[in-house]
Amino acid sequence: MGLLTAGLPDFPWDRLTPYRRTAEAHPDGLVDLSVGTPVDPTPALVRDALVAAADAPGYPATHGTAALREAVVAWFARRRGVPGLDPAGVLPTVGSKELVALLPSLLGLGDGDVVIHPVTAYPTYDVGARLAGARAEPVDRVVERLTDGPDDVRLVWLNSPGNPDGAVLGAEALRDVVAAARAAATRSGRPVVVASDECYAELAWDEPWAGGGVPSLLDPRVTGGDVRGLLVAYSLSKQSNLAGYRAAFVAGDPALVAPLLEVRKHAGFMLPAPVQAAMTVALGDDAHVAEQRDRYRRRRAVLRPAVEAAGFVVDRSHAGLYLWARPLPAADGTTAGCWDTLARLAALGVLAAPGDFYGPAGAGHVRIALTATDDAVARAAARLAAA
Repeated sequence: MGLLTAGLPDFPWDRLTPYRRTAEAHPDGLVDLSVGTPVDPTPALVRDALVAAADAPGYPATHGTAALREAVVAWFARRRGVPGLDPAGVLPTVGSKELVALLPSLLGLGDGDVVIHPVTAYPTYDVGARLAGARAEPVDRVVERLTDGPDDVRLVWLNSPGNPDGAVLGAEALRDVVAAARAAATRSGRPVVVASDECYAELAWDEPWAGGGVPSLLDPRVTGGDVRGLLVAYSLSKQSNLAGYRAAFVAGDPALVAPLLEVRKHAGFMLPAPVQAAMTVALGDDAHVAEQRDRYRRRRAVLRPAVEAAGFVVDRSHAGLYLWARPLPAADGTTAGCWDTLARLAALGVLAAPGDFYGPAGAGHVRIALTATDDAVARAAARLAAA
């Protein structure tokens, strides 16, 4: 056990316990806006599909059913502007977090290899590098690092829309990263994989993304029609309220997906057959996604003005399920750190996530989730506005 966990950071969410207790003591109760877990019902058509496929005595296909892979291909073409994806380059995963955590190991990375990820980022990118024995490096200027830095980068993680900050990368920025990674691979003679975590892509709020869509790494404007060396991770947890199903997939270069598939066959990483059936139905239905997006849009419209009225600035947050907020400076020019802000919110009965969970660059921010019921969001907004 010690060997497995050596070098891993402490699980950060345990540090919220005292703040949760403070928030729970509020006379009107706790409003938990810390973890982005869906609270709305799983769509009925998806539940029906799960039940219909419940008689599943045999082992499921590790590669996913042909129907599921074709549904992913059709979804990319219809919703993400990515036509003609090869079904062989689609692989279901047990949620997207396990793919993020295991991808460096599955790609054979190890000592001397570098995994780069955004400076303010979901911590599992760092954890995945550590599990493989590679080195994680937070980088915001990715093109410059690939062009001017040592030729030791083997995996580049992008996250658009970003967690926690809701930042979106445009097609030109994505194209520049792909070009730099391919140039670095040519220069070093070693592959450089670019993987994009796009789990919030259906939840864009600001233009041009709300109207034009969030660009995918696999978009022809980015790839020029060549998906070699590229992978996209996606989850139905957010768009379809399927977090409990662990319904996700990775898609892109078939030459990369093939060895991932082989390892997963040996390791028994199989998505249950009823979940595969439910995913197939969910990916083919846009109406429930639009309905869920409207729910979050309404909650954001209630919560953001209240956060700003309480003396916070909301940075970026163009898409996704969070407000990335920092307090305005005090009269003497000082600014509260994320833990002081967390204590202030907890006294109001509101629990948020401290920004330094997502790296030192986030220490001045808190992440406030939109994933609460309408009533809970209204109560939080009222407390913030009164404060």
